[in-house]
Amino acid sequence: MSNPENHWALWPCPIQYLACNGMKLLLLQMPTALTLPIHELQILALVLSPFACIVTFFRLWLRYARGKLWWDDFWALMGSFFTIFFIAVFMLHVRDPDTNPMSQQARVVVYYFCTITFYGVAWTVRISILLTVVRLAFGLLRRLLIYGTILFFVFWALLYAQFFWVCVPQPGWKESPLAQCNLGRQVAITLIVTDVIGDTILIAAPLHLLWGVRLQRSLKLRLIAVFASTAVMTAVSLYHDYTIYLFGGLPEAFAANLQVAVGLFVANLSVITAFVFRLANESNGSTGDTGQVPSGLVTFGAVSPARRMRTTTFGGIETTMPDEHIKVQVDISKTDDREEDAHMDKMELQDLAGRQV
Repeated sequence: MSNPENHWALWPCPIQYLACNGMKLLLLQMPTALTLPIHELQILALVLSPFACIVTFFRLWLRYARGKLWWDDFWALMGSFFTIFFIAVFMLHVRDPDTNPMSQQARVVVYYFCTITFYGVAWTVRISILLTVVRLAFGLLRRLLIYGTILFFVFWALLYAQFFWVCVPQPGWKESPLAQCNLGRQVAITLIVTDVIGDTILIAAPLHLLWGVRLQRSLKLRLIAVFASTAVMTAVSLYHDYTIYLFGGLPEAFAANLQVAVGLFVANLSVITAFVFRLANESNGSTGDTGQVPSGLVTFGAVSPARRMRTTTFGGIETTMPDEHIKVQVDISKTDDREEDAHMDKMELQDLAGRQV
């Protein structure tokens, strides 16, 4: 494990001596300040992550009740399974070494499963978030996002391979009381690169969908807030990478537990937010489509009125498809579940026709 004092001693402080050394002190103390005793780490693991799992199951119930289950829900479910497994092995791993009844070999196996389940949560939630955006996308953007999903699987496999490549032959840690591999700077740098690329895709894709959208300012701010919540997950994952790079040990365990809980919760935020909007509309006595553009309507693209159009309406979502353009109007507070699948099938047929041309 790298010594933080030696690392930051290499940082030169030419003129602004006090400011520079003050920054050193801040960076050195930040992980220590956020590190909790072992029993408090266990309490944290039993509160944050189970809450995120409960939110996930509520999201799945909402989707199932409305007949809208899709692949993003499947990967959210997988993320919750990985989280439950992570909590179990995390509780076994983060224990006082002096009172831990497990054998040394069992401690090593538990640590392996901690890392395996952590990576499982980190990338299943990213895949779920990206597939949520895929549901709303069409045409070239939809195909690019599907390729992005494949890239996430590649990153996931790469991190697994690097973990075993670094830790299996590494001496010493398998005999230490904590039984935790020193992942070091090589793994930290790989994590930073994959996290930044993955989260950049998750932030840029929904913002691209929202570009040029006409809707009420309040609703637009809410949608941007939902999708930009990925930035919170990015900050937490970068903090975890930082603890790996400099500290390891309990600071890393704390950051990993925080990233698992925040990541799984963020993956469900868009569904929960839409549910809250729907409840707010129902409490205000909103009715069905009146034939006019409702407040809070999201419109993608523009279509000349002179063109002959084919129009379908599904769940407050009106899709107008002329020869060359697509106009999608989305009222996220209203849904007609039976027709959404027809719309998704239509988009898939359109993509297939585009590939055949």
